[in-house]
Amino acid sequence: MESKVLAEEIENLLKSKKAEDIIVIDISKKVDYADFMIICSAHSTRHTQGLADYIIFELERLGIKPLGVEGYELGQWIVVDFNTVVVHIFYEPIRKVYALEELWMDYTPKREPQDEAKELPSEQYG
Repeated sequence: MESKVLAEEIENLLKSKKAEDIIVIDISKKVDYADFMIICSAHSTRHTQGLADYIIFELERLGIKPLGVEGYELGQWIVVDFNTVVVHIFYEPIRKVYALEELWMDYTPKREPQDEAKELPSEQYG
């Protein structure tokens, strides 16, 4: 499967299971180990594990197996490597700590529109 098609398929799978703040970044001109990086958030560690399980299961049905999975046991930051597409599934508080997408800011990520009602001004966090 072509990298872009695979990235789109993974993005759709993540959306269908309520992954949040999905970003798809084309990194093909920056690195040689992958073409796309997908970063998303989940509302709990169980949700991160469920997302990982779901994309792995659905892609295996298409004959695509991951090269590796890291971080599944704790579920705070799970990396699923599909060779040309690397998926980072974060438990939301952990994603904020590492801010992985900020390392790739010179690229224009494809970002899903955010629900304005979910975002709170930083002054409201005590």
